[in-house]
Amino acid sequence: MQSNEKPIQCTEEVRVRFNETDPLGIVWHGHYIVYFEDGREAFGRQHGLTYLDIQKAGFVTPIIKSTCEHFLPLKYGETFNIVTTFVNSTAAKLIYRYELFNQDNKLVCSGETIQVFLDSDNNLCLYNPEFFQAWKDKMGL
Repeated sequence: MQSNEKPIQCTEEVRVRFNETDPLGIVWHGHYIVYFEDGREAFGRQHGLTYLDIQKAGFVTPIIKSTCEHFLPLKYGETFNIVTTFVNSTAAKLIYRYELFNQDNKLVCSGETIQVFLDSDNNLCLYNPEFFQAWKDKMGL
């Protein structure tokens, strides 16, 4: 992201559900990727870039890479915030960064996902699809 760009973010509050915890009483590590998905969905609703918008334009965006680093545990019943940040790129891809903060505003987890655009024939798009470029222009990117 260029330094003169204001980050495009979304913050979503989530409560840890019982079925997300392991026998130790903490959130099982695999659920953090689901929390990233919650962040992406909230981001899309807030900023007009939902999966349904993408699908309506004739594209899908599979994840090709995900990273996740854990710092502190989350426990059943706790609430936490997912801060999802769009990372601007000239490449035809969606890059999101995530930070999860517990009730004490301490960083619990951070990560990133990268998605690419496939057209209706499952061909990889090497250039930004028109609808995505229009969204970026509207967002000042």
